[in-house]
Amino acid sequence: MATHKSAEKRIRQTARRAAVNRARLSRIRGFVKDAELAIASGDKKNARTAFATAQSEMQRGARFGLLKKNTVARKISRLSQRIKSLKG
Repeated sequence: MATHKSAEKRIRQTARRAAVNRARLSRIRGFVKDAELAIASGDKKNARTAFATAQSEMQRGARFGLLKKNTVARKISRLSQRIKSLKG
């Protein structure tokens, strides 16, 4: 266990940041899941709106360093392709 004041503070900060990051990642997963469910249902309009929110959240996650930029770009591209392939 830490004995220095600065080390104890660092432990507190790390725990707090980990909780925030875990919540952000969970939020991203939820939005992606919503988009995937909308795609699976075949509703293109609903899928587009769900995709827009998922895309925004994923890009925020990349900005905060939760996900790599290229990972987010790949996931967004694949979701977008699936939405484009939906019929009318």
